[in-house]
Amino acid sequence: MKGAVRIRRSRCGVRRLDLYCGSHAVTDLIQLIYSSKPFGFDDAALNGILSIARWNNPREAITGALICRHDLYLQLLEGPQAAVEKRYASIARDKRHLDVVKRAFRPVTERLFPNWAMRDDPSRSWMWTAEEIDAGALDRATPEDVIAIFQRLAAEVD
Repeated sequence: MKGAVRIRRSRCGVRRLDLYCGSHAVTDLIQLIYSSKPFGFDDAALNGILSIARWNNPREAITGALICRHDLYLQLLEGPQAAVEKRYASIARDKRHLDVVKRAFRPVTERLFPNWAMRDDPSRSWMWTAEEIDAGALDRATPEDVIAIFQRLAAEVD
């Protein structure tokens, strides 16, 4: 068996992902971070995006996190390269996302969010303000800057 995926519900009912790869190493594990501007952002749109991600991602062994607010989606996808690139291409075509920009792409040996089909998180106070985003803070951020945001978030979750 090449690997298995087990999905379970956390205490709050969110689908979580457990990956079992046995002795087989995932040699093409990558992380991709993109940003976009939400089109028609509200709780219903966000819940729809999260529901679809939490349903589809386990089948492709994709995990990650989505930081969201009215003016910004910042998402980390991690998993097999082909699956992550396919998902990113789908997101780039999705009409709920405007100005989709790839911010970081790197091979990794470990996942930051191994137990989350898609962790959602409101924008943190230590992130950029809406005014800073409007002034170009995200465009000036390096790939290391955006990776650090998710490393910090991963340190706060189980």
